[in-house]
Amino acid sequence: MLSAKGLFQEILDNDESFRLFCSIAAGGESQGGWENGRIAALVPPGRRELAPRISRHGADEDKHGRIFRALLRRRGLAPVDVPPETDYTMLLEQRGIGLSHDRLRGREPLTERDLITYLAHSRVTEQRASEQMGMLRGHFADHPDIGRAVRMIADDEDNHLAYCHEELLRLAYEGHGRVVQRTLRACARAEIRVYRDVSLAVTDHMGRALHWSRPKAAVLAAGIRAVYAYERLWGWRRMVTLRMPERRDALGGPATQAPEFA
Repeated sequence: MLSAKGLFQEILDNDESFRLFCSIAAGGESQGGWENGRIAALVPPGRRELAPRISRHGADEDKHGRIFRALLRRRGLAPVDVPPETDYTMLLEQRGIGLSHDRLRGREPLTERDLITYLAHSRVTEQRASEQMGMLRGHFADHPDIGRAVRMIADDEDNHLAYCHEELLRLAYEGHGRVVQRTLRACARAEIRVYRDVSLAVTDHMGRALHWSRPKAAVLAAGIRAVYAYERLWGWRRMVTLRMPERRDALGGPATQAPEFA
């Protein structure tokens, strides 16, 4: 019987699949670090109190990228180029979700609408990240090789999600509620399509690396499409609801360090 734990254990045990997994993860995290760094630099004057928290978000993402690269070094593996069809962050940008890189490379300060776009994009993608890392934490928190990394990243992702909830609620209370909800819905609907496409592409690459049989690959692909069908009909709603988190001011301090990985 196929299980998430069993499938990830296969990926972990094989050098080629583990190298691809860590390379994809490191690339996405490093890209997120750059994006948050640029957003922090462009925060409008009236919202400068957000800049330290956005910077902390970016520093966490950079740290995660270093952790994944360090896990590769521990195995004596070098990163590989990320196949474009597995590049989650790039594909989201191509579909107009979040702030464009052209916008972030400029010098013009962001608007409040831009901040809503950034926070809505982050709220949706951090939901996905928190769920995925939570699953890995549930299965591999005590793993001798990756357990500490999994616990650290999962905790950070929970903080990021809490921060997005709190800041979006603050903007909603200030009168931006309709824009916040409209932007969240657009992000969620686009994200579930990108996640389906990336999951299918990653499964295809992993299947070749691990020599999965055609029936096994077909079952996994069918499962991915079934998840998409559920998310398209109902599951996307979990990505757009907002509630005050238990972790208040989750990004209010400096980023935690990971010297054992860096």
